[in-house]
Amino acid sequence: MSLLMPDSGLLFWMLFAFLVVFFILAKFGFPVITKMVNERKSYIDNSLIAAKQANEQLANLKAEGESILAKAHEEQARILNEAAKTREQIVAEAKDQARVEGNKLLEEAKKQIEAEKEDAIRDIRRQVAILSVDIAEKVLRKNLDDESKQTDMIERLLDEVNISKN
Repeated sequence: MSLLMPDSGLLFWMLFAFLVVFFILAKFGFPVITKMVNERKSYIDNSLIAAKQANEQLANLKAEGESILAKAHEEQARILNEAAKTREQIVAEAKDQARVEGNKLLEEAKKQIEAEKEDAIRDIRRQVAILSVDIAEKVLRKNLDDESKQTDMIERLLDEVNISKN
């Protein structure tokens, strides 16, 4: 016989050994292997479902985060607008108050200037009156050197007083 072809008895025993090993594997090995493969498949399926849920949650969180950011930007814009309006209002009120204060100070200054002007005019009039009296006194002394001029002057003044009373 040739070396490539085994004899029929050996072939029978090889076939018998194969069938025994196959039967033992089919009875005890394959169910364990199948169970392990099914468990692994179940674990992978559950992991895929969990990963899908995690991705969905992540997408929801991302959308929620973007929504919160958008709301925060809107709130920021609103607060900035309110701050600008408040600033403009405060500036306008300050300008109005400054204008009122300025007008009030201007009026007080005008009144003070008018009062000082009146005081100066009164002082000038008083000084003019004093000078006039001094000049009149000097003129009268010069004109009334003698007694006859003094008597004539007194009589004339008395006549004027009598006329003005009547």
